[in-house]
Amino acid sequence: MTLEKKISNWIKNYLKNNNLSSLVVGVSGGIDSAVTSTLCAMTGYKTNLVIMPIHQKKNETSRGIEHCKWLNENFLNVEVFQIDLSEAFDQFCHIFPDQLNDSLTLANTRARIRMTSLYYIAGNTNGIVVGTGNKVEDFGVGFFTKYGDGGVDISPIADLMKSEVYELGEKLGILKSIMLAAPTDGLWEDERTDEQQLGVTYDQLEWAMRFDGDEFSLNDKQKSILSVYRKHRNKNFHKMKNIPIYKNEQK
Repeated sequence: MTLEKKISNWIKNYLKNNNLSSLVVGVSGGIDSAVTSTLCAMTGYKTNLVIMPIHQKKNETSRGIEHCKWLNENFLNVEVFQIDLSEAFDQFCHIFPDQLNDSLTLANTRARIRMTSLYYIAGNTNGIVVGTGNKVEDFGVGFFTKYGDGGVDISPIADLMKSEVYELGEKLGILKSIMLAAPTDGLWEDERTDEQQLGVTYDQLEWAMRFDGDEFSLNDKQKSILSVYRKHRNKNFHKMKNIPIYKNEQK
């Protein structure tokens, strides 16, 4: 059985075993959400695709719309929601004092508003929110927003490296515009890419995640990559842990 079929069956069995009716996927115009939404559509279950721009660059939104159109043409179980959350984001930010305007916090707020929107649709369709994070982001450097894009019910591609997601995308026939687009989280006013934020490429991060050799044998470039990887991992490792719970020893 092919990998795409195995993952699609895994998603289908999760729905069946939990008496659920639908899948909800945020579509960004990137490779991860494109592959994940396609795997969901392959289940035959109702698949709700949600495009949620927040002051988004048109080229990012257009890729997502193009992908949803492609899925609609190939699967009968797909429904598309286009919900512009720009005004909701602006109104949310407006109620806070002007000095509370940290740029990273604002970016994470976008992700959390999107998460809330996905769960609103899931709650109305007896569905679940499907995560689109890959292994590098979710378990390598923690490159996701806690309770934003990290707030999901299942994660079908979280055990796949970014390169493996691209390989799967090729097999699934994902649109070339998406396959060739530079990965971006779409949380900023400018067009900064994931790799610009991280300071290294995904291929380099994959190498660092797999590295288990003698560091004294590395050249300066490799040492730098490993250092960047560890910096991100150490900073974000709390995201990858279970929520700490105080244990009442008096019981």
